[in-house]
Amino acid sequence: MVRPFAVTGGRTRPAGSDLDLMTLVVCAAEPVYGSLLLSPEHEAILECARSPLTVAEVAASLDLAVGVVRVLLGDLLAERRISIRRPAPVAQFPNSRIIEEVIHGLQAL
Repeated sequence: MVRPFAVTGGRTRPAGSDLDLMTLVVCAAEPVYGSLLLSPEHEAILECARSPLTVAEVAASLDLAVGVVRVLLGDLLAERRISIRRPAPVAQFPNSRIIEEVIHGLQAL
């Protein structure tokens, strides 16, 4: 077993922005060849991210701590090997009254 600080090179924060647990991660559409030498963990993340997964799902799939996965995802994001999609803010969700009206309308059909 490798210690988390060894996997991340002692880093505790991802490069760039902070990644939420519900942020969707997907492998880049076309392979990008950059300067980053990929570790086995980076390769495993790219393999998992062939289909969209959340940060939490990637961490669970690889049995790695979320903090470690965030740092590794930050590396891959900086190299444009993955793309992310942040979850919608709660303010963008319809309020409960609208949802109830839709449910009642569907039930009336």
